[in-house]
Amino acid sequence: MEIEIINPYVIKILMSARNKDSISSISKRISLSYGWTNRWINTLIKEGIFKQKWRGVILNEKNEKYQNIIKFIKENFNDVGFYYSVLNLIGIKYCFTKSDAVYLWTEGRYNVARYKEYYPIFIKIKKSDYKIFLEYCKKLDLKINSRKKIFYVPEILKEFKCVKKNGFFVDTLNETIKFMQKNIYNFEPALEIIEERYNKRLNIKYKEINFL
Repeated sequence: MEIEIINPYVIKILMSARNKDSISSISKRISLSYGWTNRWINTLIKEGIFKQKWRGVILNEKNEKYQNIIKFIKENFNDVGFYYSVLNLIGIKYCFTKSDAVYLWTEGRYNVARYKEYYPIFIKIKKSDYKIFLEYCKKLDLKINSRKKIFYVPEILKEFKCVKKNGFFVDTLNETIKFMQKNIYNFEPALEIIEERYNKRLNIKYKEINFL
């Protein structure tokens, strides 16, 4: 296999690909033009990683080159940022919620009760997409409800509302504010950030007063 094949486009294609897929679907999930997606998938067909099928492709998971690339992904893409960004590649309806909604709406300025050895990521997953979500987690070795290291804490719902913030789907600002108000002792500093950032009147007086 030529070294040029190991590039960001191929990595995204192989992370995104399902057992039976289409070039147009992969193109949409990874936000790459159809032409470039077609170009790299045809290269992967020559390598035996994909097989052509009428109006689509089949992923050859037993292909040694495919297994080596997936192993490379598992060993090198396993940080917090990967857990966030990979959700946009797998084509499911998701929504960051609870502490993660706070993290996104404060634009990374407030992150509570999480550290390297314990980092739950709170998300909502549409019920009809949950099986697909589990398949990707198994494929990429992403942890669910593990209670240590980085892991997803999914809430499975038939339907939910969300908005887009900085490229990610997240609970609405008002819903996030309600969550913080319900858990005021953990999120009072974050509410102050929200109040200042979005011109909300929340009557938060968290900042310390300096006495002379």
